[in-house]
Amino acid sequence: MLVGLIFFATALNYVDRQVLALLKPTLELEFGWSDQDFAHLGSSFQLAAAAALIGVGWFVDRFGVRFAYGLAVAIWSLAGMAHALAASVQQFVAARVVLAVAESVNTPAAMKAAAIYMPIKERSIAIGTINTAPNIGAILTPLLIPPFAVAFGWQAAFIVTGALGFLWLAFWIPAMRKLEPVTKAPERAPVAWGALLSDRRTWAVAGAKALTDCVWWFVLFWMPDFFSRVFGMGQAELGWPVAIIFSLAALGAISSGALYPILLSRGLTINRARKLSMFVFALCVLAMPIALVTQNPWLAAVFIGLGLFAHQGFSTNIFGMATDIVPTVRVASVIAVGAIAGNISGTAMIEFAGWSLTNGHGYSPMFVVCGSAYLLALGLIHLIIPRLELAGDEG
Repeated sequence: MLVGLIFFATALNYVDRQVLALLKPTLELEFGWSDQDFAHLGSSFQLAAAAALIGVGWFVDRFGVRFAYGLAVAIWSLAGMAHALAASVQQFVAARVVLAVAESVNTPAAMKAAAIYMPIKERSIAIGTINTAPNIGAILTPLLIPPFAVAFGWQAAFIVTGALGFLWLAFWIPAMRKLEPVTKAPERAPVAWGALLSDRRTWAVAGAKALTDCVWWFVLFWMPDFFSRVFGMGQAELGWPVAIIFSLAALGAISSGALYPILLSRGLTINRARKLSMFVFALCVLAMPIALVTQNPWLAAVFIGLGLFAHQGFSTNIFGMATDIVPTVRVASVIAVGAIAGNISGTAMIEFAGWSLTNGHGYSPMFVVCGSAYLLALGLIHLIIPRLELAGDEG
């Protein structure tokens, strides 16, 4: 039940944030936005999320998953609906900032819930399943929202997607009353920031997220424009290649949850099993830049999707590594630090894309970054932590 609730909340999280990117052609015509204006909307979201995450880990660790997660979903649902009232870039920015602050709770709360309520042998599969949720949201949203907006207007798209969060809350509140922790670590505990920031495990997670999350944010925010600009697809058509991309990403999330325990069952150490899993997915990303040289939008979608397949595999292993090697009482805070790093690098990537397109450099520079990011991230993890080991419930 818990995995299902977190899965749907995470899917809704990505539905609400992706609607703006999918409606870019319509909103550009209505409000006269430039590529740089659109990039600023994306970066305002990323920066707001990064700023919020400074306190999000503390908030989840201090007040517990039950309360923090429920409150966050209520606020981000209202913020999503508020986009329908916006009539200028500034008003859209205000709605995006509130949405970002609330949605930033999702990943730290989800990983904290996994660490507290799931046995260690089940966590990897559960995290892989949860990590599939963004892709499900990203698959369904481009298929449903563009035609829905054409039929009922862009405002209706924001209202309907935002309202789904309140339906989720009707299940979350009673379900969480029945759950009991499987660990001795408390659900609520003060965070020792000195220990957190001086721990090399924190910086291994943060460095890996900084190097790899920028790829996810780039694809999520710019791919509708990529297919519209490069292949001339209209508002009602561009959802299909985007859906292919995130379908492959979903497969990556599912398969990654199984790979690590398989390697463990064959006698590999935690260190070797985790890093070998990451290495396999890092190699897969090298195919992503091939999308730039194909003339077929469907082949381009497959190559980009292969990149996200690997991204989700790598990302699941980062989260799994964190729940294994970081003390349970600090998991949400460490995940939050990693998310801050990922949001900052995502902001840089989104702005870099806006600059590159505005100055005639196209999408090539961003795809070069995407192809190399994961091998660099694995190298950084190995440099900081040559040997991964279980942390248990230490303080």
